[in-house]
Amino acid sequence: MVMPLARGLRVLTAFRPGCTWMGTRELADDTGLPRPTVTRLLQSLVALGYVHHDPARRKYGLAAAALSLGYAAVADAAIHDIAGAEMAKLADATDTCVLLGTRNRLDMIVLETRVSTQAVLDIKFPPGARMSMATSLMGWALLAGLPPAERIYLERHMEREAGPKWSVVRRQMTEKVAQVHELGFCMLHGEWKPALACVAAPMRVCGRPPMVLACVGRTARMARARVELTLGPQLVTAAKMLADRLARAA
Repeated sequence: MVMPLARGLRVLTAFRPGCTWMGTRELADDTGLPRPTVTRLLQSLVALGYVHHDPARRKYGLAAAALSLGYAAVADAAIHDIAGAEMAKLADATDTCVLLGTRNRLDMIVLETRVSTQAVLDIKFPPGARMSMATSLMGWALLAGLPPAERIYLERHMEREAGPKWSVVRRQMTEKVAQVHELGFCMLHGEWKPALACVAAPMRVCGRPPMVLACVGRTARMARARVELTLGPQLVTAAKMLADRLARAA
């Protein structure tokens, strides 16, 4: 492990949607690194063009070089073309927002999003959006699709990050992982947000990291029984079909 590189990457990944500009104190709190270390790393990242410093704000933001790395990661032609087309079909057929995501450290990151032309949702999940693996439906679905040893390894790190909240987090995580093993998907119906129903299923594609396909719709249009008996199985079928198509394109 090259620690200076690892620390520099930790600083870069601290910039998330909604955190366009961050100061050294915020970055130190987010990364767990000493503030002087963060300052030295930022000086190097500014010199390399990955971070921009705004003297007026006395804060830092991602620059073009860092954005090009992120774009290269999410602009995979197969993801955009093959996955995007299949996701659009599923979104229109189910009147939902369909997401494709993968793991980045202890977060889930959205790779692609498609929304039904009829869906009315007061939420946005653009490519690059992040959510905690420990507390999100997509994260639980991904954990359910991993080998036990890998899942245990990640859970140990999540436990350290969650602190005293871990018992509550682990209980819900364990329930949803078991749900995936039983049904092929996990679901929330108003538990995350009262107006939203969500389902997620793990995807394994040869030659790619583990992924998750998910749907988000409105509870007003989807009773719990419909989500479990219709939407969930539709999502699992779509995930298998998409995994096969991506594998053939690899």
